[in-house]
Amino acid sequence: MHASRGRSAGLGLALGSAFAFGGSGVAAKPLIEAGLDPLHVVWLRVAGSALIMLPVAWRHRDLVLRRPALLVGFGLLAVAGVQACYFAAISRIPVGVALLIEYLAPALVLGWVRFVQRRPVTRAAAVGVVLAVAGLACVVEVWAGLTFDAFGLLLALAAACCQVGYFVLADQGGEGEDAADPLGVIAYGLLIGTVVLTVIARPWGMDWALLGGSADLGGTLVPAGLLLGWVVLIATVVAYVTGVISVRKLSPQVAGVVACLEAVIATVLAWVLLGEHLSAPQIFGGAVVLAGAFIAQSRTSTSPKSPKAPSGPVAGGGPETVAQPAVPEVELSAPHAAT
Repeated sequence: MHASRGRSAGLGLALGSAFAFGGSGVAAKPLIEAGLDPLHVVWLRVAGSALIMLPVAWRHRDLVLRRPALLVGFGLLAVAGVQACYFAAISRIPVGVALLIEYLAPALVLGWVRFVQRRPVTRAAAVGVVLAVAGLACVVEVWAGLTFDAFGLLLALAAACCQVGYFVLADQGGEGEDAADPLGVIAYGLLIGTVVLTVIARPWGMDWALLGGSADLGGTLVPAGLLLGWVVLIATVVAYVTGVISVRKLSPQVAGVVACLEAVIATVLAWVLLGEHLSAPQIFGGAVVLAGAFIAQSRTSTSPKSPKAPSGPVAGGGPETVAQPAVPEVELSAPHAAT
């Protein structure tokens, strides 16, 4: 009974995390359209979240000496890189399209593992890659000559590449006494990301008066401060924390599958709140991308005798110890973090 309750709580937290992450683009895009530079919105998001996570960083201050390379890489790619590229992308292309392109990250990670690390991947993972790429072709309507802004598409693809760094670095989290607590890694990633983005975004040149005004959310004027508060508190801090706890309560593959709902949630919210309607082929393509991401992340197609895989990016360094597989294979828990 206790295990069942824990699983139910984990599923609820995973769903909450997907909803929180999925709403980031919808809340941020009105701020960008109101006049804020995408990099300034990213800086506000990351800096605000880092401020809230300062107590967590202090609690895990030993990580600075034990795992400095991990923290720097996480801050540069998983925080600064993903956020900057994604927010810049949604300023030029629809939120749903940008997020669906980010879901090429599992396919890119598989390429990294197979051709750079020279580790085997499952047949199901390869099928997932093919489906994800085919679905992306429908999303961007390649037959129409890429009707979306080409630079916006490249920015979304860059966000996916930064997510690859997230997955690869998360695999370096370690186990046992040398394990890097995921909450500590997130906290320091946000702090390092803030420093990097401060140099890039130069927030001292921001028009701070815009934060005291209103932004257009699908035809409704909403206080800009309220939208920013949602991006910082809900779409970043709450999303990360609930995601971490959910992976600890669930198996990483289950949490990863639930996290795939983030793209669906973001697309639906953008449709309802921002009026970003997608065509039937794009909706079909989005479904195929999600199916590919699901298959690429799932290990259920492997032999029932296969041992449980090590935890993914968010679970790395968690309290549960899991067996290493005899032949290393890939399991990808969604970040979104990134988004």
